[in-house]
Amino acid sequence: MKILVALKQVPDTETRIKVAADGKSIDPADVKWITSPYDEYALEEAIRLKESKAAEVTVVSLGGDSVKDVLRNALALGADNAVLLKSEASDPLAIASALAAWAKDKGFDLIMAGNKGIGGDNASVGPMIAELLGIAQANVVVKLEIGDGTFRAEREIEGGTEVIEGKLPAVITAQKGLNEPRYASLKGIMGAKKKTIEEIDGAAPTGSTSVVGMVMPPARPEGRKLDGDPAQQAAALLNALKDEAKIF
Repeated sequence: MKILVALKQVPDTETRIKVAADGKSIDPADVKWITSPYDEYALEEAIRLKESKAAEVTVVSLGGDSVKDVLRNALALGADNAVLLKSEASDPLAIASALAAWAKDKGFDLIMAGNKGIGGDNASVGPMIAELLGIAQANVVVKLEIGDGTFRAEREIEGGTEVIEGKLPAVITAQKGLNEPRYASLKGIMGAKKKTIEEIDGAAPTGSTSVVGMVMPPARPEGRKLDGDPAQQAAALLNALKDEAKIF
């Protein structure tokens, strides 16, 4: 069984984001880059399938040299092979097209990814890959079972659980709750340093969408401390809500 996991490098959620001088991108200075958390669930599920079904796991990511850290971490966690598609493409369709073009005819039984990438949140690359390859898909999955050439996936919907069954090959996108991602062991980290990351020229940075500009949200107004005892504070708060905020 051959499994492909698509990974995305994103800024750590605790990183203080700044807009770059071009006004259209993030200033990379002092940014800590990590694997998109939803992709971690996809990778963990692939590694578990490797352990239970002797699958071969390949990880792939689009970007520049800095993305190698994400791929190297995946190798440390248990992936067998890593591929870097060198490209500056950011449009979801361009990314999906590059990944699908590379994966086509390579015999992958299962392609996995996070249901969305934090920082972009388009939630469209996985479904686009499935459509471009003409294979089955199940998205936002919280439980996955792989049989003999088949899959059974569960996803949470309002008021219940939806079950999707189909034949492999398929694209599965992972949701929080699918599993609990592991940490890399020291042995895995040391072994990953010796592995080669294959580099391939990817897609040109073209697509149907583009970033016109980025602006930071306006600064929040400073808070105001209400003086007095609790009764006086409650009265002052009521007056502020009525006279200033015009809530009632």
